[in-house]
Amino acid sequence: MLGENHALRVEFPDHLDTITSLNNNDTNFAAELKEYDNLDKEIRELELAGSPVSDETLHQLKQQRMALKDSLVLRIQQFEG
Repeated sequence: MLGENHALRVEFPDHLDTITSLNNNDTNFAAELKEYDNLDKEIRELELAGSPVSDETLHQLKQQRMALKDSLVLRIQQFEG
């Protein structure tokens, strides 16, 4: 769906406490989460503006977002594990 918010806090509400704790106490996690949130916002804005970039560029941005999400989710799972 175009313009959908993919923030970790939205997609993983059951892990909100862990996300908050890692964000507050792990500088690497916090930096990666900030990068993820900024990229997600950029993608949403591009989608809502009618994708004023090439399909390949938008695809690459989404791939970057997915890689960051995978990394962040792995860290969340390790923290809770």
